[in-house]
Amino acid sequence: MQLYICKKSGSKCICKMHSSPPNFLYEELACVGCYAMASFIQNTGGLKMNQPTNDNKNDELNLETKWKNATIANNFIFYKVMHNNPDVCKELLEILLQIKIDHITMHTEESIEVDYGKKGVRLDVYAVGSTQAYNLEMQATDDGELPERSRYYQGILDVQELNEGDDYENLKDSYVIFICVPDIFKKGLAKYTFENLCLENPEIKLNDRAYKYFFIASNYDKMLDERQKAFLELVMTPNLKGTNSFTEKISRLVEEAKQNSRWRKQFMDLEREKARKFREGKAEGIKEKAEESAIAWLRRGTHPEDIAECEGLPLERVLELKKSLNNKA
Repeated sequence: MQLYICKKSGSKCICKMHSSPPNFLYEELACVGCYAMASFIQNTGGLKMNQPTNDNKNDELNLETKWKNATIANNFIFYKVMHNNPDVCKELLEILLQIKIDHITMHTEESIEVDYGKKGVRLDVYAVGSTQAYNLEMQATDDGELPERSRYYQGILDVQELNEGDDYENLKDSYVIFICVPDIFKKGLAKYTFENLCLENPEIKLNDRAYKYFFIASNYDKMLDERQKAFLELVMTPNLKGTNSFTEKISRLVEEAKQNSRWRKQFMDLEREKARKFREGKAEGIKEKAEESAIAWLRRGTHPEDIAECEGLPLERVLELKKSLNNKA
């Protein structure tokens, strides 16, 4: 049996269907099963896919390295430092917003459930003052949804702070603040501030007291305020220990946080869970591609037994797919 490379997946295929040189059809219908089963067995001498490998050890080493190298830009570290040091959080809010805050009370719950069946949310830092509510988020990457998230988070703050029977004027001033590493708007600013204005006459403000801020750490050198600049530089520079008393304090608290064995375990568990969900999603994607490929082979009259062997699917599932196709015909 000859060995070929599928151009679509870059994977080695050694299934029966590829025992002759693959043509365009084979290349487009890259064998997921070969990638997930035959090629893996070929390269490992028969090792099963669910058998433990050195990858598990490498994953643990990578987690250790990630924890060791974590800075204030890591949202887990950011959360722990701010949540357990309200005075530092208050000072950071004062620096970023350039206002004086009398006091803040940290929200103690890890996540907020809005209503049954509705999307809950976990806020990095949720704090309230006498007339203000603050949500402070650390964002190391651009997930493409930050503007929508800022809208949703602002609504969450309002729902949390207004009780049944309260007048709307009792709503607190609402501040949603994202500290971003990349420039998500790609306009070169170090800070983007948003509030609701009249499009026909921008001088008219809605005065709904809802504000959104996006601080861009990668553009810290363009920040005019020296204290804001120092903090954003700390976020952006891994080995920096601080350039003023406040950023030096944050650097010290970050190192102290990484010495906390309980937090280290929480971090590891969270990272493993994220990796597990990623693997499950990836496996589900492979399965879906295998079934799509199986359907294509069925339409070309290939025997279900050969498809099952090639695509790594149970024969019963291939037969179900065949029956479904026949019913639609």
